[in-house]
Amino acid sequence: MHRKQRTVQKPKSCNGIGLHTGVESTITFHPAPEDYGIRFMRSDIKNSPEIKADIDHVVDISRGTTIEENNVRIHTVEHALAAVTGLQIDNVLIELNSKEPPVMDGSAKDFVDALLDAGPILQDKKRKVLEINRAVNYTDYYRDIDIHVIPSDRFRVTFLVEYPLPALGTQYEAIYNMEEDFAVEVAPARTFCFLSEVEMLREQGLIKGGSLDNALVIVDKEIDKNEIERLRHLFGIEETIIHGVNGVLNGKVLRFKNEPVRHKTLDLIGDLALLGFPIKGHVTAARAGHASNVEFVKKLKKEYSKELDKLRNGDIDG
Repeated sequence: MHRKQRTVQKPKSCNGIGLHTGVESTITFHPAPEDYGIRFMRSDIKNSPEIKADIDHVVDISRGTTIEENNVRIHTVEHALAAVTGLQIDNVLIELNSKEPPVMDGSAKDFVDALLDAGPILQDKKRKVLEINRAVNYTDYYRDIDIHVIPSDRFRVTFLVEYPLPALGTQYEAIYNMEEDFAVEVAPARTFCFLSEVEMLREQGLIKGGSLDNALVIVDKEIDKNEIERLRHLFGIEETIIHGVNGVLNGKVLRFKNEPVRHKTLDLIGDLALLGFPIKGHVTAARAGHASNVEFVKKLKKEYSKELDKLRNGDIDG
């Protein structure tokens, strides 16, 4: 881990459409002073209100993590947060001109590229890190979900998923050196959903900006000609839709054999950023999603409340 805090040297932007809201959006990463942390700003609202990336501001976890403060809301913040924390950037202002960051290609790769182009730079103050010296465990017995953190010499993440589908099956990912591996091993992994969920998600007012260009659709049921036509209409697709021999709609080529679990890892890293400080510890997760990630961070914040207060007050440095 870097001994000093980091920000970026210059602003850098990405443009696109929001995955769930379908709004046109520009995200801009700005330099920020020491001890500023990660904050979002809605420049499309009068006085450009800011929202600190904090677990207490989470208001919705429907297929993504949404934060809100003073009636100002930002949807699906996890990919931007993952890009920032995966690159070990401590202080940054994330400006948005709409209510959701652009989904880009469904991964965090474009955000990582933008941040690297913005030029991460060391600052003078020491980096404040929550050092894990005792285990914290979260278990949802009903959903068979486990998330744990134990002491480690650095921030590490391992993730396991299990799906009763040939296209997915059991997948495992381990990231032991975030600084070296995140940008190339995690950031390019794209979001995914199951074909059986698509119409339900649209009915719930989600994935308005979803397309086969920004998400992997895993085929988990038989599809007939009528459903193919519904999908074409739903996504505004002109070309033919096919099942895909690899179990992915239209045969989209995976970037990694285990791309889905890598994206789950990406989401977890983004949600962990809501703690407010980077972690020095080994996080292991099995079958977790945004809801369990958020509950785990809440428990971690409670269990380490004294240490986090000291970090906020500047009493200890990582």
